[in-house]
Amino acid sequence: QVQLVESGGGLVQPGGSLRLSCAASGAGGIFGFYTMGWYRQAPGKQRELVATITKGGDTNYADSVKGRFTISRDNIKNTAYLQMNSLNPEDTADYFCRAEHVTDVGIPYDFWGQGTQVTVSS
Repeated sequence: QVQLVESGGGLVQPGGSLRLSCAASGAGGIFGFYTMGWYRQAPGKQRELVATITKGGDTNYADSVKGRFTISRDNIKNTAYLQMNSLNPEDTADYFCRAEHVTDVGIPYDFWGQGTQVTVSS
């Protein structure tokens, strides 16, 4: 069982920056095999993909955050990050970390964190 703990959320003014962290524990030394992702859910809206990074470092971003957000990972620290720049009020949401992995024999693993709140407001 992998536990994911997000941190780094808070209140920021429009145009500001935040860096979210997702610390994983219980991965048994295989954190590097997981695809890590950040998702967000605004009030009254469905949860949506923000960004993902594969074990090989390939990244994918939602169109709404391209050029502003950067996902990264540190496999030594078992941590994934989301650097968020040029924030605007539309980025206000609860941000969730996700770890996904499918073994060679097809067994899926899918873990979520509890989320961290990001509020962009003046």
